[in-house]
Amino acid sequence: MKPGSTDRAKSISWDRIIHSWNRIAALISFAAIPLHLLLRYLLHRPAALPLWLAIIAGGLPLLFDLLRQIWKRQFGADFLAGLSIVTAVLMGELLVATIIVLMLSGGQALEEFATRRASSVLNALARRMPTIAHRIVDDAVASDIPATEIRIGDRLIVFPHEICPVDGTVEAGTGTMDESFLTGEPFRIRKTSGSQVISGALNEESALTIIADKVASDSRYARIIQVMKRAEESPPAIRRLADRLGAFYTPLAVLIALAGWLFSGDANRFLAVLVIATPCPLLLAIPTAIIGAISLSARRGIVIKKPVVLEQVGHIQTMFFDKTGTLTHGEPVVTEILCFSGADARSVLQLSASLEQYSKHPLAGAILRAVAEQNLPLQTAEDISEKPGAGLSGYVSSRRVLVTGRQKLQPELAAVLPASSSGMECIVIVDGQLAGLIRFHDRPRKESKPFIRHLGPKHQVKDLIILSGDREVEVRHLAHIVGIDQVRASLTPEQKLQIVRKQTAKTPTMFLGDGINDAPAMLAATVGVAFGQSSDITAEAAGAVILEPTLGKVDELLHIGERMRRIALESAIGGMALSAAGMIAAALGFLPPIAGAIAQEAIDLFAVLNALRASVPGKSLQDF
Repeated sequence: MKPGSTDRAKSISWDRIIHSWNRIAALISFAAIPLHLLLRYLLHRPAALPLWLAIIAGGLPLLFDLLRQIWKRQFGADFLAGLSIVTAVLMGELLVATIIVLMLSGGQALEEFATRRASSVLNALARRMPTIAHRIVDDAVASDIPATEIRIGDRLIVFPHEICPVDGTVEAGTGTMDESFLTGEPFRIRKTSGSQVISGALNEESALTIIADKVASDSRYARIIQVMKRAEESPPAIRRLADRLGAFYTPLAVLIALAGWLFSGDANRFLAVLVIATPCPLLLAIPTAIIGAISLSARRGIVIKKPVVLEQVGHIQTMFFDKTGTLTHGEPVVTEILCFSGADARSVLQLSASLEQYSKHPLAGAILRAVAEQNLPLQTAEDISEKPGAGLSGYVSSRRVLVTGRQKLQPELAAVLPASSSGMECIVIVDGQLAGLIRFHDRPRKESKPFIRHLGPKHQVKDLIILSGDREVEVRHLAHIVGIDQVRASLTPEQKLQIVRKQTAKTPTMFLGDGINDAPAMLAATVGVAFGQSSDITAEAAGAVILEPTLGKVDELLHIGERMRRIALESAIGGMALSAAGMIAAALGFLPPIAGAIAQEAIDLFAVLNALRASVPGKSLQDF
């Protein structure tokens, strides 16, 4: 274990204890104040015990946390509240101290409630990774073995709908695998004898026999987990809004309190200033605005998993995009049909679709959708054959039709074809003559270009970059369509992480993606946004999850965050301005400590009511 990881684990453990105790302290102090008032003013009995219980239960943990902040030289909003509690107890103002405990612990419990996460990214990754494999011995499936016992050269069978346990090579079987979450390639990949398979890929409808090329710990999926661990251990440093405001408010309040005490000689003025200066607009209004924005986001189909995202989206200067499933739909469409030997595009499409309706090839669906869009009727096909590596053949209206790949053609036919370009393709041969070449591309979302175009003028985003595991020719093709100049292609998760981490050290960043291979980069970015629900792991790594995969929802997230931050600042700064006026009055002797506490509660009420506006949509949340 790295030296820093032990300190980080201790820090996380201490934070969890503090968060748990805050909820208990808030409940105890909430009950202690009315009980004290009842005992003192109605029953005329000793009334200090409930207050002491609240102060001990809530104040001592807060005091320990205060000492920890002093040791770390962190003098934020919490520091001023802790100092107020200590001063109030020393001067015998137990009711004042209890009110501050309630405000402080209640505010922290509220914020902790807003930031609690459902589960761990690494746990989600581990749950998805296969723990067993099916090893073949003497052409028979042996008992299941732990994936950790797989050795290079082992023969394994991957059943339909199972996740491949290791990187390997197909020995027998023909089928398709979904590798899009891992590689960024948008299509189901056809697998036959000799094809490479990667761990973490989802096998679809056919069993495949593979030869293990690597052990489980060295395979692709295990490497992603390792990268994820490194990314989680080094998250971007983000300074919270309350801490930034508290950094100058706290010393100002202490200076006013000291001035009031020194010039008057009355220590009550010092306490009164600290009481009304207690930064509850920071401790209550900001979490209230955050929770309101989280609620509004949920109603708009956006799940906020890390509330700090809402504070950061308004400052994003660099936005990274994954390609597949984010700027595109993640499925192939027919984009061009080239014709030869006097054939026409409609007949080429109709003949090929009449065969493809019987195929499970990854491109069959795209051809059938193209036929449906043109309202072309499908014809009956006979004598259909789809041998591994040979293409799809059959008779359509007594014509011999073959749909195959460029590499399967005879040299004289291949010489007629134009050079390969971006996208995927298939060749259509009719009665032995070259009839057509059908090209496919991953279909861009119709909103991609206007969304990209508006980010600079409307949201002050300076740099737009596509990071993709896809081929460079594919990525540049899409980048040209949507209007992005900066492209990085053929990237591994490790390379994506390195690029995002380097840029995040310079400017606030957002990473928008949908695949498992995007998860480490999401953790490294200032803001990580998961697009759609295609991967639980990606959703866990992200700070926000867009449930409906449209870029309009990403724009709504930007607007909700910017509006939340504006309302939070109004509430916090407005409350702090009123508190500053109260501090001056207290320093001049016009407000005793208990009156200061009541005035502070009125200020808090104003700040919280204003902060609740963040839960109301207001004007349109999209501007492109």
